[in-house]
Amino acid sequence: MFKRNLALLSAAAILSLSLAGESYAAAGAFKDVSHSNAKDSISVLQAKGIVRGVSADSFLPDDQLTTSQGVQLIVNLLGLELKTEVTQGASNYFTNVKEEAWYAPAFVIAQNSGFDLDTSVNPDKPMTREEFTHQLILAMEKHGDLPKINIKPVEFADDDQLTVSYQGTIQRALVLGIAKLDENKQFHPGDQITRAEAAVLTYNAVEYLAAHPAPTQENK
Repeated sequence: MFKRNLALLSAAAILSLSLAGESYAAAGAFKDVSHSNAKDSISVLQAKGIVRGVSADSFLPDDQLTTSQGVQLIVNLLGLELKTEVTQGASNYFTNVKEEAWYAPAFVIAQNSGFDLDTSVNPDKPMTREEFTHQLILAMEKHGDLPKINIKPVEFADDDQLTVSYQGTIQRALVLGIAKLDENKQFHPGDQITRAEAAVLTYNAVEYLAAHPAPTQENK
C-alpha cells in the first residue's frame, strides 16, 4: 500500500532511494553546498534521508535536475511505495525507461501514484521549474491530504509563460507558499530547475505537510 511518511522514511527506503540514483552514506555534510542559498534546505533533507548526493560528500547543487531525479525526489519526499499488486515493469508504461535503470522503480511508483508523466518521457531530460512544481503538487494533493480550498489567483509578471495545463498546480503551489516568486514577481516557469532549487521546493513541501498533518483515522 501507499503511505505517507514525512519525517522518517523506512530504513529500506532510505537505503534504496536517492535523488541522484546512488546510495551514499548521509552521515557527512556535502562539501559543495556551502556557497548555495539552499544549503540549509539540503542539509535538512539529507538528514531525513530524502536526498542523497552524487558521492558521499558531493551534491552538485547547481546542476540541472533531470526528470528521473525529480521523480525520485518526490517519491522519496512522500515515502511512496509500490503496491503489492503491481506486476508490470517500467518499460510497460514508459518507452524510454529501461528496466535495469536505477530510477525504474520510481517511475513504476509514479505511474501508479497519479503523476502526470507522458509515456514517452525522457528520464535524462532536465526538468523545468513548472514541470517539477506541477508533479510535486499533484503528488502532494493525492498522497499528502492537502485541503481542497478556493484560492485567489496570484498575479505575477510572467504568468503568461505558464503551460496552460500547469496553471492550477502552479497557482496552488504559490498560494500554499511551497513555491515563491523572485524579487521581480516572476516565477520563471520555463527555466530549467537546479538540484538546489528543487531541494528548496521539497523542503517547503516538508514544512507545509508537517504543519498540516493528514487526519488520523480516529479524527476523520
